[in-house]
Amino acid sequence: MGDEMKNLNQQILSFDYEQNFNDQDFYVSKSNEYSFKLLNSWPKWEKNFVNLIGENFSGKSHLINIFLQNFKGIKITASKITNDFLKEIKIYENIIIEDLLESIDENLLFTLINTIEQDNKYLIVTSTKPIVDFEFKLQDLNSRSKNFLLSAIEKPEDDLMYALILKNLSDRQISIDKKLIDFIIKRICRSYGKISDFIYKIDEISLKRKKPIDFKIIKEALGE
Repeated sequence: MGDEMKNLNQQILSFDYEQNFNDQDFYVSKSNEYSFKLLNSWPKWEKNFVNLIGENFSGKSHLINIFLQNFKGIKITASKITNDFLKEIKIYENIIIEDLLESIDENLLFTLINTIEQDNKYLIVTSTKPIVDFEFKLQDLNSRSKNFLLSAIEKPEDDLMYALILKNLSDRQISIDKKLIDFIIKRICRSYGKISDFIYKIDEISLKRKKPIDFKIIKEALGE
């Protein structure tokens, strides 16, 4: 199991784990392959505007960090956009807006999109739902939202769930038998958030008990 874990560690995405954001390795599966290839194909995009969609903990931020390492640019959380930021983007070709919500300052966002379009720059917006499904009060913004190329990270399938669970546990120095991971995958909700919750609970239980993970501990972490 040691070599298997070591090999997987070299290719598995660790979501929401900041010290690994510099790691270029990304576990590519059917659920994230389109997004992974799209961002790595810059600037050969059909449109200059990309909306990267995925639930929390699905790996959007990790993909963005890999993109910035490869192609450079500037990023900001959507809620922190200001007039000063609109001036700051002038020297950048790639602009990334993370965690877009409908509570965004619509005029600032509209001005940002216009500036990027006029200067022929590139924009990536991350969100948990497609920007075309947002109900902006500014009708011009609703129209502009239709100009985005949509790239969704789908729910994880078995191989990605296995990779995420193994990588996150091994990062925490928690060893686990493959049979137990298979047991977890059959019982856990197919959701990145649920996987994250489970990892947190297992970590907590492991620290308290200071004993190897077994079926009983797994069931406790799953809430069974």
